[in-house]
Amino acid sequence: MESLALIHTLRAALESDDLSVLSVRLADTHAADLAGALAEFSIEHLWQLLSCFPLSTQADVFSYLPEEQQVELAHNVSRQDFMLVIRQMSSDERADLFNQLSDAQKQALLPALAQAERDDVLSLSAYSEGTAGAIMSSDYAMLSPDLTAAQAIEVLRNEAPDKETIYLSYVVDQDRTLIGALSLRELILAPTYALVDDVMKHDPIHVKVDTAQEEVATLVAKYDLIAIPVVNAQGQLVGIVTHDDAMDVAAAEATEDFHKTATIGKLEGSVKDAKISLLYRKRVVWLVVLVFGNIFSGAGLAAFEQIISEHIALLFFLPLLIASSGNAGAQAGTLMVRALATGDIKLRHWGKMLGKEVLVAGLLGMTMAIAVYALGYWRGGLDIALVVAATMLIVVLVGSLVGLSLPFLLSRFGMDPATASGPLITSIADVAGVVIYFSIASWYLPALV
Repeated sequence: MESLALIHTLRAALESDDLSVLSVRLADTHAADLAGALAEFSIEHLWQLLSCFPLSTQADVFSYLPEEQQVELAHNVSRQDFMLVIRQMSSDERADLFNQLSDAQKQALLPALAQAERDDVLSLSAYSEGTAGAIMSSDYAMLSPDLTAAQAIEVLRNEAPDKETIYLSYVVDQDRTLIGALSLRELILAPTYALVDDVMKHDPIHVKVDTAQEEVATLVAKYDLIAIPVVNAQGQLVGIVTHDDAMDVAAAEATEDFHKTATIGKLEGSVKDAKISLLYRKRVVWLVVLVFGNIFSGAGLAAFEQIISEHIALLFFLPLLIASSGNAGAQAGTLMVRALATGDIKLRHWGKMLGKEVLVAGLLGMTMAIAVYALGYWRGGLDIALVVAATMLIVVLVGSLVGLSLPFLLSRFGMDPATASGPLITSIADVAGVVIYFSIASWYLPALV
């Protein structure tokens, strides 16, 4: 069902006060779609609608709601009703919610949980944000190496209702040290008498609890894993990061990088729900910095007042040239930021990429110089055309090299290379473009007077 139609169905049920049909009528609706529709309602109506569904559906839908609404529901819904939903949630989602609650809400939540659930929440919520431990789940299937395939399948059959995934099981020794992994497919195809130790893959790909979540997402994508096991400093299995959680991390990191390329800081939550004060704070700092940075462009123009007054046609081409330099730099910067983020290139590759960019930017600059030469000739004659064409070649080359090099430079000093893109590169390219343009004009044109 489409989003608007789903919202209309929910609103109609509210207005008619006939909510009992929703759980049947919307039984096949995905939890994410239902959450997206419910998010458009007030908290009071949201809970009124959500509570019409089975508890398992309530928990699934709840996990897809924006964090702000999850916290607001936790504050407004009765403790008894809310606890029923919390207990149905997966361990990692429960821990994520716990971290968003106030101290008072946490203290009210913990006594209502069973001891095992309480220990699990406290354990998962203790890991630093941005690490594998903070996004892992404790709902994983675990097997002993001395089980037969038939015994292992029976174990999984009994544990399946309580596990996030059983398609990949992890084998541990008596100390819970991770020693292997095997898929459900491998287990089913193995002879019933075969030992797990003989079927499993030894020393599986894994991460530690303090591994950065970006690296976790990269490994999951690189090796096409359903999930990746997480171990502590002693090598003991403590959780797994599932594919969907890893992709959520990848999407969040991509969004953060996009914001940074526009010199906007990390923005928590959605733009739609962000307060005006937050959007202002996130955007104002770099805009003010760049304003003062662009003063150098004005200073460059002031330094070349004489050549400008003698050849006023030069001003016609100024926006075109500095925009071309900034665009070329932004292109190169975007390519390098993304390549560094995905691990496609490393800091040691700067020299190789620099050489390649010189050739590419040179060809681009020559092409654009030829294109602008005719315009220059028409507007100002041969002399202006030669100055504009030469400037175009150089500023595209310089802008591209600036765009390529800044991400490497920031990475070298431990800073996020994403902040080098967009307005920052464009501002630097603008200043360089002004200086290069009028320097060439000052050198070439007076000799023809």
